[in-house]
This record gives sequence, structure tokens and C-alpha cells, in this order.
Amino acid sequence: MRSLRSLGRTAYIQGRLAQEWFQSGVIYNPLSAGVIDDPYPTYRRLQQRDPAHWSPLLNAWIFSRYEDTDEVLRDQDRFEKNEEDPLERRRELGMPDDPEFVSKISMLFLNPPDHTRLRSLVSKAFTPRAVAALEPRIRELAHELLDGAGGEPQFDMMDVLAYPLPTIVISEMLGIPAEDRAQFKEWSDALARQIEPNISHTESRAAWAAAAELDAYFGRIIEQRRTEPSDDMISALIAAENEGDQLDHEELIVMLRLLLVAGNETTTNLVGNGLLALLQHPEQLALLREDPELMPKAVEEFLRFDSPVQLDARSAAHDTRLGGRQISAGQTLIVLIGAANHDPATFPNPERLDITREHASNISFGRGIHHCLGAPLARLEGQIAFETLLERYEDLRLASSRPKHRPNIILRGLAELPVHAIAKVPA
Repeated sequence: MRSLRSLGRTAYIQGRLAQEWFQSGVIYNPLSAGVIDDPYPTYRRLQQRDPAHWSPLLNAWIFSRYEDTDEVLRDQDRFEKNEEDPLERRRELGMPDDPEFVSKISMLFLNPPDHTRLRSLVSKAFTPRAVAALEPRIRELAHELLDGAGGEPQFDMMDVLAYPLPTIVISEMLGIPAEDRAQFKEWSDALARQIEPNISHTESRAAWAAAAELDAYFGRIIEQRRTEPSDDMISALIAAENEGDQLDHEELIVMLRLLLVAGNETTTNLVGNGLLALLQHPEQLALLREDPELMPKAVEEFLRFDSPVQLDARSAAHDTRLGGRQISAGQTLIVLIGAANHDPATFPNPERLDITREHASNISFGRGIHHCLGAPLARLEGQIAFETLLERYEDLRLASSRPKHRPNIILRGLAELPVHAIAKVPA
């Protein structure tokens, strides 16, 4: 996504957008405030007019159909990840080399065999059984957090539940002390902005500073766990082995960074975006109250309807064809996950929230070798959050007609979600 970060001059942008309009009759400008606020009208235009779209602005192919997006994400041989050098990025920001800074690349941006090796090691510490064992604790946390609202009839659901729930869960999984959670969340927020194409120079420097502080923090815990193992994920990752191989110190810290951000962002956005959609469709809320067994389908529909992750990118490994277009080796492909999840060829009436939907699965957690390792945990946390809300409140309504979104392009989520909540009277 470096092509987006390099954009600066308004005249340059306008010129490229004009060229884009003349060649296809549609433009995709992810930096525009309108697209950030609501990208779905733009997605519809792309699908209708130019679903395999060349963007002079981004110097990349933009694919908006489900079929093409699914193919790109699954076919690692034809479409590979772009591996960026973290130290190079620091130098671009004018930051001095730091001998203590961990410079290895996150698993998110690696290709096989490095990606295969790291994922195999991490998956052994992130099993379905381990995730299922977390259910009682997640339910307990959800109730404790809503208790913290103090019975107030109006509060911000993001602050009360959507932000803290995944932060506490991943903190406890990693073995982070409770008194460090607030700092942990600050580091996570700063690092999450690092993957956004519209990050400012100031935000980028703050993200790298947060990464350095987090690296030092994790480093201290790792050294402690090497001599005093505990029942937590850091200890499990230290012990994880695959054919005699282990995560080295730098790989372990970079992996913990990834688990922290991924463990927070996806679930926070799932809960916030999903609850907003549900409250904007009261007939679906009523249906879910009447039939709680629909909850797993409802969570999948929330993921589809307003995807926590809106796009991903790959590079063509060699000359190939996709969507009826010739793609040259080395060209960037941006797949719009949010658009794919609204493709009418795959999801009938895609703009309608339908918690009974039976059709194809959403692509919100990716596909292929980069499918989100924490997807089962995010689904479990989301399901428990919604179940707890319906259990505790007889009436839930929006307290704002237009809740504010964060200024993100990739990780779509709310900055705030004010709600009116009337608690159930104990029988």
C-alpha cells in the first residue's frame, strides 16, 4: 500500500482522477472523506462499470467482484504479498537506526516458505480447543464491562464494550498484567494506524515509537517467561516447535505485535459495525430476540454487511490474466473485500441486512494461506458480545443518527457508538 502513502499534491491527485474517469467512467479515491465515511456506493459503481479497474492514481488494479477477490486471495502462486522493509520505512520518516528496534517483517506480509513456517509455529499455540476454553471468561468479562456502564440509560458502546473486551481477552491470553492494559491499548491503537495508507507523518512516527516501546516491553516479559514459564500464549509460543524449529527472539516479538493489533481491531470493528447495522434495522433486531439460535448466522451477516477489514493487496508473481484483464508481473492488485461482500452476483440484495442469509460465505477474514488465524476467536467474542447485550437490555436504540467512523481506509470501524439502553427488570 506504499503507493497510497506517496500521494501528496492535490494537483497530481486531481489529474490522475480525471484520467481515471475518462478511461472508465468511474473513479476510486480511497483518500476521499466520502469514501472513508461510506465506501459502498463507490463499490457499486465499480462493480457495475469497471469491476477490473486500472487506477492511475494508485498505479494498481482494483478488483471489486467476489469471484476475482476470492481468486486473488487463494492463489498464492500467482498473487503474492509485497514484503516491505521496516527499517527502510523508519529511514523514510527521518528516524535514526535503533539497535534495539526489531526489524523483521510481520507474517502478514511474508510469502512461503517463511510465512508457512511462522504460521505453523503460531497455530500450535492458537488451537480451536484453546479458543473454546475462553468462552466462560469472555462471557464474564462482557457482563463486567456492561456493569461498568453503571446503569446509565445512555453511553458509548465503543468505550464500554467494543474497545475493552478484545483488549482484555488478548491481554489475558498473552499474560499481560491488568495494570498495563491501558498502555497496551494505546500501543495497539498507534500500531493499527501504521497499516493505513492515509496515515500522517506525525502518526507514523508515533506508531514506530509505540512499536519500539512495545518491543522493549515484550522483551522483558519474554526473558521472564524463558526462565519462569506461565500458562499464557507467550510461554506457549516460546515452547512451540515444528520439526525442531522455533521462533527466534525477533520473530517472537513481531508475532506478538501482530497478535496484539489483530486481537483488538477485528473484534472491535465487528462489534461496533455489527451493532450499528442491527440498530439501524430494528426488524432484524426483533427477529434475533425472537430466535437467539440465529446468532451465528447474524455474526456472519454483520461481517459481510460492513466488513471490519475493507481491502487487501497482492503483487502479480508473473504475467497472468484476471477478470478479463492482462496483468503484468510486479503490478499491484488491490482487492476490495468490502465490495466483494456486497457483490449481487454472490449475495442477493446485498444492501439488505439479513441475519437469515444462507448464501456464500463472506471474505471478511481473507482466504488462502493468509486467512485470519484468529477468526474463531473474533467470531466467539462477537457472538458473546451480542448475546450479552440482548440478555441484559430489553431496549437498545441509537442515540445518534450518524455515529462517527474512524478515518481509516483498511480497518473500518467506529470512533463512537452512543446508545440508549434500557436494562431488563429482574424477574
